[in-house]
Amino acid sequence: MQNHKNIDERIKKIESRLPGALHRDRHAARRQISSLRGKKGGKKDDPNRMLSRLERRIDESARIKQKRAQALPEILYNNDLPIVEKRDEIIRAVSEHQVVIVAGETGSGKTTQLPKFCLEAGRGIEGRIGCTQPRRIAAVTVANRIAEELGQQTGQSVGCKIRFSDRTSEQSAVKMMTDGILLAETQGDRFLNDYDTLIIDEAHERGLNIDFLLGLIRSLLSTRRDLKVIVTSATIDTEKFSRAFENAPVIEVSGRMYPVDVRWMPPEEFGDNSGEYSYTDAAAAAMDRIEKESRFGDVLIFMPTERDIRETCEILEGRNYKNASVMPLYARLAAADQARVFKPVSGRKIVVATNVAETSITIPGIKYVVDTGLARISTYNPGTRTTALPVAPISQSSADQRKGRCGRVQNGVCIRLYSEQDYLSRDLYTPPEILRANLAEVIMRMIALNLGSIQKFPFIDSPPQKQIKDGFDILYELGAIEKTKPGKKQGSAGVRLTAKGRTMARLPLDPRLSRMLIEADKNGCLGKVTVIASALSVMDPRERPEGKEARAAQAQAEFSDQASDFITLYNIFRACTHNIDSVRPKVRAGDLKRFCRQYFLSFKRMREWLDVYEQMVDLIEESGFEIAPAGAPGNTRSAGSGQKGGFSDLYTAIHKSVLSGFLSNIAQRKEKNIYQAAKQREVMIFP
Repeated sequence: MQNHKNIDERIKKIESRLPGALHRDRHAARRQISSLRGKKGGKKDDPNRMLSRLERRIDESARIKQKRAQALPEILYNNDLPIVEKRDEIIRAVSEHQVVIVAGETGSGKTTQLPKFCLEAGRGIEGRIGCTQPRRIAAVTVANRIAEELGQQTGQSVGCKIRFSDRTSEQSAVKMMTDGILLAETQGDRFLNDYDTLIIDEAHERGLNIDFLLGLIRSLLSTRRDLKVIVTSATIDTEKFSRAFENAPVIEVSGRMYPVDVRWMPPEEFGDNSGEYSYTDAAAAAMDRIEKESRFGDVLIFMPTERDIRETCEILEGRNYKNASVMPLYARLAAADQARVFKPVSGRKIVVATNVAETSITIPGIKYVVDTGLARISTYNPGTRTTALPVAPISQSSADQRKGRCGRVQNGVCIRLYSEQDYLSRDLYTPPEILRANLAEVIMRMIALNLGSIQKFPFIDSPPQKQIKDGFDILYELGAIEKTKPGKKQGSAGVRLTAKGRTMARLPLDPRLSRMLIEADKNGCLGKVTVIASALSVMDPRERPEGKEARAAQAQAEFSDQASDFITLYNIFRACTHNIDSVRPKVRAGDLKRFCRQYFLSFKRMREWLDVYEQMVDLIEESGFEIAPAGAPGNTRSAGSGQKGGFSDLYTAIHKSVLSGFLSNIAQRKEKNIYQAAKQREVMIFP
């Protein structure tokens, strides 16, 4: 009896100290106290031992909270930024509402100033202010910028966490991160109790991670009444977002802009009649015109891929412009090389970037923008059930974002390497990725992150039911998910990931391709199957020009494997990369053009294939798999075997791996040229 009384007194004492602890620890403490009061602690969980652990946790939590508050520096603002004029209005809105939508034009300062407004509003002490960015480079750059404005180093009051790098500390009140990092944290912190404020930046991009986060936050708001949320973007469908968050207030911030002269330079101006028009050549020609016009003013050139950036930099460096520094900018670039872009140089700075420079990060002093009007846009093909990353035209809003990168400090010039008619025919906004994605990958990620049933998940735009069913069918077919037994812990819609599915979820790829690669790893042919998997993600590069069909067939016969189109594609890749025994073979643009001319291959598709292959290698290595060079093809079939039988172990291993991802594409011969495929489909082999 006395012991119970002592326990009650200790519990009351702990409860009286909870307001001094961090939100996450208060939440955990209340759960444990509830458990103790329910007398769930038996001999294995001695109540006194549990209370001692709890007391130590509350002590430590109070210490961190105090340290975080004491470490906060004086908050200073740059009054030249338009958003500073809205400071009082935004702070008041954050205090009075749970969700606030901030629509700010490019260059308004919203990305760097909003976290400071939140600090001034008293946020960031009970829990962190979490700020998400779609790209790693933006998360790092913005964290460094805010820390610098507060007179500190990154890792003090402002921390940053991206894949493979965590620069946060106990005192970090602001935490910059990619949206993928925040999503991954939901596995261990379902209610995001580590945060008292969330800023979801660049919401207009509507990538899968952003839509996941917005849906997750919508489902959390009723439980986490203390959580404040700011959804921000430069170009946003404000009404739709406001409605999604129960008519949340919208604050619009204008950007101070100088006039920008838009010039149209469509492909016709650069074509060479050989069908080899390249936007890298067009960008170089545009740069030549800028040089003739003026030797002053920095230039930002938008390219869709890293390969294009390298090629453009190579061309421009060959021009030897006077007092000009050519610099690449893309997400995987080393941090020191990224930092160079933001530092002043003597003479002209020419920055060649992917759409990472479209939003979030601002490169100072840009007078000219050269816009190819292209970007990598993930697209799902229901016919082949594969997700590709083709280079495709950007939307009008993205083009306007790019235009807004100049005209910040002086009159600007935006040269668009396409026509005005082309611009006007484009979509106003890029369609949300959830509506153009393979839902098998979405469902697998939702199950891995414990986000509940996809049918009930509060997406801003719900995917069609037919697409959801197709996604589940694919995952069952690949052996990635299984139904849970009654009484077992339920996953999304009563399913859970299998061991194979958990491995597949580590690879952020189309599940069919990740299944192939896992099987290839097991079969000892990962390098070779990565080449084939990347080929399946792009359109076939082989061409048969009208009137030259026989010559094309004769040229391409050099690569042909009579029993396998997969090995034929593999042979093309190996020949194109000069059989260099390296995981990352490099091919110069000039060499690639000559190779494509000689063998009647599409230059654009070959370049895209090489680029997708390189991306796949990155993802495979980041996911912890070891990939060896693809290696020379050798004799994949036994000597003299012809088209039938006699296959080597390697040949069999490659095809077993490929088939593991495409089970529903296997067909059985029915008649001479007719095959019976899955779901009673009749198919023919392509001529």
